[in-house]
Amino acid sequence: MVGNKVVVYQGPGRVSVESTDYPKLEIPAEVADAFGIKRAAPHAVVLKVVSTNICGSDQHMVRGRTTAPVGQTLGHEITGEVVEVGDDVLFVKPGDICSTPFNIACGRCRMCDERKTGICLNVNPGRAGAAYGYVDMGGWIGGQAEYVMVPYADFNLLRFPDRDQALEKIMDLTMLSDIFPTGYHGAYTAGVTSGSTVYVAGAGPVGLAAAHAAQLLGASVVIVGDMVDDRLAQARAFGCETVDLSSGDALPDMIEQIVGEPSVDAAVDAVGFEARGHGENAGEAPATVLNDLMTIARAGAGLGIPGLYVTGDPGGVDENAKVGQIGVRLGLGWAKSHRFTTGQCPVKSYNRQLMNLILSGRAQIAKAVNATRITLDEAPQGYSDFDRGAAKKFVIDPHGMIPA
Repeated sequence: MVGNKVVVYQGPGRVSVESTDYPKLEIPAEVADAFGIKRAAPHAVVLKVVSTNICGSDQHMVRGRTTAPVGQTLGHEITGEVVEVGDDVLFVKPGDICSTPFNIACGRCRMCDERKTGICLNVNPGRAGAAYGYVDMGGWIGGQAEYVMVPYADFNLLRFPDRDQALEKIMDLTMLSDIFPTGYHGAYTAGVTSGSTVYVAGAGPVGLAAAHAAQLLGASVVIVGDMVDDRLAQARAFGCETVDLSSGDALPDMIEQIVGEPSVDAAVDAVGFEARGHGENAGEAPATVLNDLMTIARAGAGLGIPGLYVTGDPGGVDENAKVGQIGVRLGLGWAKSHRFTTGQCPVKSYNRQLMNLILSGRAQIAKAVNATRITLDEAPQGYSDFDRGAAKKFVIDPHGMIPA
């Protein structure tokens, strides 16, 4: 009997790798009961996980900054080989290597019809939208595992056209499940285009992905702001300008030193609700990044906000922050006629085109985010290193399938 192992949240700052059951072709009971549908999922497949990544969103849970319960399975960035298919799966075959969007989508509801797969209406009784291995996202088992079940497989999976080519480029292709489309979504919805000047707040993996996406969209200058020297160095490694927010210098002044004026054409928040104020010893101030973006984005600019904001944060700095109510200067954004795009990236809107950029050699996303392979058993150490600000994107290789 084939077993399975999965990464599990064990309380603030702690994860472990636990044995669990091999996946069944069934949807979670809470989803089936809420929508009055059968648990049996002949539309699903089981994937042998080829690669699965540690995400900053996972890190929020592991820090204890969400309402995730102990025992929550982790992992929503999944690439795998199809090893079992349900009777209603028509177009995905055993042996196919596929990318799995972190959004779980039915392909049948109004939101899916409108390509808004991040807010599918039929996969989570608690709210619109679902994801693997994430709190309040429908109870779907996480993919930092050896095997994982993917529902509505014909709709959700992106099959790579050539198996050998996919395995050769897997460190790039693994980013298609989340951070590359998410970063691209941030830049695209901010309005980045040929010649744009762009500011990206945050040099974690999503911020670096947004910066690389801005380059692909034709930006003339991409500026990345962070407080961690190694992460700023990683941004410079692929041609970005950087500003050190720990210096305490005014952000508009630092922007002006680079582009000749204290404003940019487009801005991206890749930090989210755990933002800190400026200066070396600044404390947490969750509205900092959003207010920064409104300050330095020109009138009429777009703000892409892929950074995560939550409705429940036990570690919030005050009672308002604990329910996601933060001190955003909305009047400033209104006065400057800014447009804001928030929420989960609808991965299927971008992943096929980004796959083509990777396969053609145009996109070098693994290099941009410093993709670093680890084993499944090394996942707890990867979480610890990531939490300390490592300038790496940790890619878990459960079966040793990633070429050296």
